[in-house]
Amino acid sequence: MSGKDGFFDNIERKTNVKQEDLFKLAQSVEGANFQDESTVRRLIHDVARLAGVKVSKQKEDELVKAIVNNNIPMDFASISQLFRK
Repeated sequence: MSGKDGFFDNIERKTNVKQEDLFKLAQSVEGANFQDESTVRRLIHDVARLAGVKVSKQKEDELVKAIVNNNIPMDFASISQLFRK
């Protein structure tokens, strides 16, 4: 087993998300227009579905607004605060 396969095996075990699904998500993000609200909402839905997390309408609206307005914090502590609200 190579290190790369082991890395994805660990992710699959911890998240229950298959490697193929991660690659599909990465491809859908590549070149995506993050200024387009419908694109951002679709990506939020996709990530939530993969993660098995329910995102409230209010939280979705907050995330969409932050992403579309390019108001996304770049440090992990600030990003994690978005999800705790």
